[in-house]
Amino acid sequence: MRIGELSKRTGVSSRSLRYYEEQGLLTSSRSDAGQRHYSDAAVQRVSLIRQLFDAGMSSRVIATVLPCVDVPGDLGVAEETFTAMMRERDRIDADIAHLIETRDALDVLIRANSRHRAQLSTAPEPVAQST
Repeated sequence: MRIGELSKRTGVSSRSLRYYEEQGLLTSSRSDAGQRHYSDAAVQRVSLIRQLFDAGMSSRVIATVLPCVDVPGDLGVAEETFTAMMRERDRIDADIAHLIETRDALDVLIRANSRHRAQLSTAPEPVAQST
């Protein structure tokens, strides 16, 4: 299938599909006219790539993980993939911890602002001074 058909079947833009190829995540063959042609398996591959991007992985990490799909029986590839996935999980855990710290700091500011607003709403109106 051509790139437009793959785009239509996956909901991924042609531009993104070209990017996936540039990053080595997706392959195509070329016609004599230079048009990209993809196998039917590319639909499933693009779906997997999208899932990995949605999980917060970079294209570099995805390129490290995909060989496990391409060569499922290779122990060395499986070990490298496992290491990459654990590294990504650790990164996500660190991001979550940072987000929790940021949320907690924001909660402190929200409470302080709430107290300040309450004080302002109960404070007497300032008296205008004549000059």
